Amino acid sequence: MSLNYEQAVKKYEPTLGLEVHVELNTKSKMFCGCATEFGAQPNTQTCPVCLGLPGSLPVVNKKAIESTILIGLALNCSIAPYSRFARKNYFYPDMPKNFQTSQYDEPICVNGYLDVEIDTDDGSKSFRVEIERVHMEEDTGKSLHVGGSTGRIHGADYSLLDYNRAGIPLVEIVTKIIPNTGKYAPQVARAYVASLRDILRGLKVSDVKMEQGSLRCDVNLSLSEINSGKLGTRSETKNVNSLRSVERAVNGEFVRQANRLASGERIIQETRHFLEESGQTRPGRSKEQAEDYRYFPEPDLVPVIPDSKWIEELRKSLPEKPADRRKRLQQAWSVPDKEMSAMVNAELLDTVEETVLLGADPTRARSWWLGEISRIANDRTVFPTELISVKDVYQIITLINQGELTDKLARQVVEGVIAGEGSPADVILKRGLKVVSDDSQLMKAIADAIAAAPETADRVRGGNIPAAGALIGAVMKATGGQADAAKVRELLLKHLGQ
Repeated sequence: MSLNYEQAVKKYEPTLGLEVHVELNTKSKMFCGCATEFGAQPNTQTCPVCLGLPGSLPVVNKKAIESTILIGLALNCSIAPYSRFARKNYFYPDMPKNFQTSQYDEPICVNGYLDVEIDTDDGSKSFRVEIERVHMEEDTGKSLHVGGSTGRIHGADYSLLDYNRAGIPLVEIVTKIIPNTGKYAPQVARAYVASLRDILRGLKVSDVKMEQGSLRCDVNLSLSEINSGKLGTRSETKNVNSLRSVERAVNGEFVRQANRLASGERIIQETRHFLEESGQTRPGRSKEQAEDYRYFPEPDLVPVIPDSKWIEELRKSLPEKPADRRKRLQQAWSVPDKEMSAMVNAELLDTVEETVLLGADPTRARSWWLGEISRIANDRTVFPTELISVKDVYQIITLINQGELTDKLARQVVEGVIAGEGSPADVILKRGLKVVSDDSQLMKAIADAIAAAPETADRVRGGNIPAAGALIGAVMKATGGQADAAKVRELLLKHLGQ
């Protein structure tokens, strides 16, 4: 009999740990001056240092150290007065040096925590995720497997290597075992990564674009029988790159391990790959122990000894905590929980706030960014602000509030701006988009609508107010949709004695 998730959590309890890798948004790489821009032509952002050529010597990026300390402080970590780099030795095609410069036994940040909340059967519950370490390292290159149907090395005709990413500053945030998650392990994992992403975005140390690999999560999970007091053998699901996938990876690996254990099979310590289409994982390679990497101190880099005054200056510069900021904005804007969650999930909270700070009404700002603009952006698979600026949206909202545009006309203005027709004012001028507000012009259109549908007008005169909708529609059509529907309704009902 195959166990589903509900059955598995009644028999087994999870031991969960998460490792999150964050690419920093420094302009240059961790140990050299090469650019870090995403999407450049393959192998155009490389040099002897990041390619590991003989005789090249690395130099630590100060901005990367600053960003790492900020992350550690935001996660309530202690900042080590002395830390150093080590060489992590293993062979892989995307490792140009055949070792990764990382931190091993002396990381820069240790012993922090992050509290997250999730909805449970008993209401909202807080879980404390303890942080074991935050350390600096460099990213690897990227392999592109050509041919085959999966995009993976199995079945590929050949592979290409792009070393642009090799050497980009990378921070790894490692949790301790997250206790007592039980059946909520998938939700806790997702909430932790989501909260961590919010913090990193607020610190402005990374663009945290999971779809581009700027933030990726390794899920460590093992199972043991409930109340056994034992730890199971763990698997490590690598490079999970969306919040939804983090939750699904924990769920899927929980079910897989539970079924193996229930069948009397053993769990193999190994890395695994998450399959988006099925929500399951497949084997990768056997998982090495620390000694297999043959760590030893990096001889070409001096220790990192941050000045205590500098650390305190960075501590004072920390921004408002994301949870506190959301609560403050939600109260100030009178936003329901569901709509606040929608803004956060769409990553539009910053954009809406920028629009409001320019003077826009919060309700309209939220409506336009989450509505029409997001619809067009989703169709084009881009972020909304790549289509239209905050300033343009503010100007459109202002024109609506001033009665210069209706919502219908405003949608045309948005479309025109996105189409490259200029500013909102340019689009209005070119397209002749202007609200018809002259009462005499509106009354003529109303009279024509009544003359064309006298029976409908008589029904309105008799008290059937909803029937006025047809007449209002006729007026709006006659004015090319450029009349204020509310004003048309007011004039029409008054004219018909209602």
